[in-house]
Amino acid sequence: MQQIIDYFITNKNDYLELVIQHIDISLTSIIFAMIIAIPLGIFGTRCWGLYKFIKGAFGTLRIIPSLAILVLCIPIMGTGMKPAVTALTILAIPPILINTALAFRTLPEPVLETAFGMGMGKWRTFFTVKLPLAFPLIFTGIKTAVVEVIASATLAAYIGAGGLGSLIFTGLGLMRTDLLIIGGASVGMLSLFSGYLLNVLDHRISKYKNVKVSKSGNKV
Repeated sequence: MQQIIDYFITNKNDYLELVIQHIDISLTSIIFAMIIAIPLGIFGTRCWGLYKFIKGAFGTLRIIPSLAILVLCIPIMGTGMKPAVTALTILAIPPILINTALAFRTLPEPVLETAFGMGMGKWRTFFTVKLPLAFPLIFTGIKTAVVEVIASATLAAYIGAGGLGSLIFTGLGLMRTDLLIIGGASVGMLSLFSGYLLNVLDHRISKYKNVKVSKSGNKV
């Protein structure tokens, strides 16, 4: 325990830099995954054959260990952040893609027919009806991807991308239990904290789901 306390006293700035690097790698990967997966998921609801192909392709890539993808990216991209983000983006795409496609394929038809019957156009229906209804399931996929990416981002240190994995690999190399505990606990707490923040955000955004209207029209 004293070794852990001494580490934070003497290496506080280095530790904060590693945390920032870890968050940067994870956040960048999630953003890229969302940019790719959400449009593909929406488009896949219109072209089921394409969706099955995309889902199968990324599902196959997801089976491959992240470390193997990192190693395969090194000859093309070298070491550093680029191959790490590429591998983590591939890891994050499937849950977002699958949930997005499922969300838009299970939209209630009566609600959509009512929207068109009220004279709503295609784009207005999408943004005011379809997207709000699909959001909870899409966001669930994003939350799953975030937790997986933060945990897997420890491997980024293996190719010089930094992050909290540096503490774990250094601890393994030097046989220092304190570094292993600090690195592993930090990644775990970061995953839990990210999940908590996303749950709070989901609750705030979807607050309208918890508002009920009584028969007299008063909110309860």
